[in-house]
Formats: sequence, structure tokens, C-alpha cells
Amino acid sequence: MKKLGNIFSTFVKKTLTSDNLESTLKELNLLLISNDVAIETADALCQKVSESLKGEQISRLTSKKKFLFDILREVVKEILTPEREINLIDEIRNVNKQNKPYVMCFLGVNGTGKTTTIAKIAHYLKKNDISSVAAAADTFRAGALEQLSYHMQNVGIRVIKHAYKSDPASVAFDAIQHAEAKNVDVVLVDTAGRQVSNKNLMREMQKIVKVAEPDLILFIGDSLAGNDALTQAKEFNKSVGIDANILTKFDADAKGGSALSISYETKKPILFVGIGQGYDDLEPFNIQVFISNILGIKED
Repeated sequence: MKKLGNIFSTFVKKTLTSDNLESTLKELNLLLISNDVAIETADALCQKVSESLKGEQISRLTSKKKFLFDILREVVKEILTPEREINLIDEIRNVNKQNKPYVMCFLGVNGTGKTTTIAKIAHYLKKNDISSVAAAADTFRAGALEQLSYHMQNVGIRVIKHAYKSDPASVAFDAIQHAEAKNVDVVLVDTAGRQVSNKNLMREMQKIVKVAEPDLILFIGDSLAGNDALTQAKEFNKSVGIDANILTKFDADAKGGSALSISYETKKPILFVGIGQGYDDLEPFNIQVFISNILGIKED
């Protein structure tokens, strides 16, 4: 976040004229790209700033910094605002009213903190008086079942699992059947996290989604992975479809570019951000707070 804040604060201090606007925006574009903002996102942001400035007598502005600050705030807000807002608790309760469990499917490559995030979500739901059960549908990675079981035991959530190398979709199916029989509110489906270039993985994900018919498909991305996280999100979105994002290690992300890029590229909301290793270290993503952090500019 600090890096983006530095970039934007430098931009608003520049002596802008109609003649140097284009070169200044090119400079802004390159700085954004070097700080984990995807090329397409940086282009869109600079284009929107340019459109907002067109026709303005820049040299005559009485408070140039404030004017530029307001433009940046509106542009970033537009990029971060999804096509559809999701209130998770309300959505779960609406599905539960139909005597059905709400099914959440988690996608993401290994090492992003996916399993810990599922436990954090289970803990978050529990605090909101919503019961859940986990489906251990990552049946191929050595240690995956034990890892999920360990975290779920810590937050007091049951895990439905089969033997290693069994069909992941059947695990999800059994977990949903269990939830229906026991009146459990939510099913949390953990999935395999092999590389997105793996065609078998994508077919496996598609089968899980076909069988489980999830109400919400979540992509778990590592804030520190930069453009790798964006590539993963785009690939999952194209092959399987995602409804929302969760960004992990957000507390350690000094640049802040991943949130902008993933929001813009997927057009899906960031629901939560991980801010630590504890099960309480999960926060709903707040657009206004994020904008305040990256636009921490003194409007003098």
C-alpha cells in the first residue's frame, strides 16, 4: 500500500500542463506497472484520469492537488467497485430459508494460504451463529487431508473426507448430503491447488462445480504474488468461473497493486483480506479504507 501511496502523492505534486499531461501519465503508468498493477489495469486507470482531466484548464486550477486527489479517488473507487455486491451472511441466510445448505467452493494454487483461509471463514461464520462442514476435495496432494483436518479441528468444524486419490467431486457431494441430513448451514469445499496450466486440474474443478452446484466460488490469491495471482485468477475465472476473491497476506503487501488488478480484471468483488496467521485475522475488504491507505495524500 505504501508504494502506491508514494506513486499517487508524487503524481499530485507534479507541475501539470496541457503539454506535459501525456508524458506525466506515461510515467504514472510505468510506476504502477512496476508496483504489481497489471498492464491493462494501469492503462485503464491512466486513461480514466486522462478523460477526467480533458478540457480542464490545468494551469488555472486553484487547488490542483485536491482536484487530482479527487480524480484519483473516483477512478480507484470505480475500478474497485464490483458489478455485483455480495453480503455473504445475508446470502447464506436466504439460501438456508429454503432448507438448503449454502455451498462455497475455494479455488487457488498451493502456497497461497487457501486451507488456512477456509478455517478463517469457518471461524467467521461460527461467530455469526452459522454452522459449517468442510469437504476435503483435495485428494491428491500428500498431507492435504491432514492439513485441512488440523485447521478445522482447531476451529471446531467437522471434515468430510475420503481416501487419497478418490474422486474429489464425490467428497463434495457427500459433504452436501451430510449438511442436508444434519441441517448444517454451509458446506466449505477445499479443492486441489496445482498450477493453473494443468488441464486435468481444470477439468477436476469443472466436475466439482457441476456436482456441487456451489452458491459461491471463491478465488484465494496471495497479495505478494503480484501478477502471478492475477494470472491465476483470470485462468480460474475463464475455466471454472469465480464469484468473488479473497486476498491473503494483505498485511504484508507494501505495494497494494494486486487488489486493484484483481478487482479490475475479474470484475468480481474482494470479499475478505487475510491480515495474519490467526483464525481471527480475516477482515471484510473495505474499499474506502483501502482508498484512504493508498491515497494517503495531504490535500494542502
